[in-house]
Amino acid sequence: MGIKPSYIKNLGTTLLAKQREYFTKNFDENKKQLELSATIPSKRVRNRIAGYITRRMNAKKRT
Repeated sequence: MGIKPSYIKNLGTTLLAKQREYFTKNFDENKKQLELSATIPSKRVRNRIAGYITRRMNAKKRT
């Protein structure tokens, strides 16, 4: 997927800053954690945030 909207990046970055220990490198686990830790009404937005968090977690592994 291309460039992510700023609200996806802002929410993902904020959640990672506050709750990094709860997120993993697995997309499905991150989706479930988002359901528990944040109130996101849209399934699509939740999945996009989970994908952004997953990419950020995997990027840390590569560098």
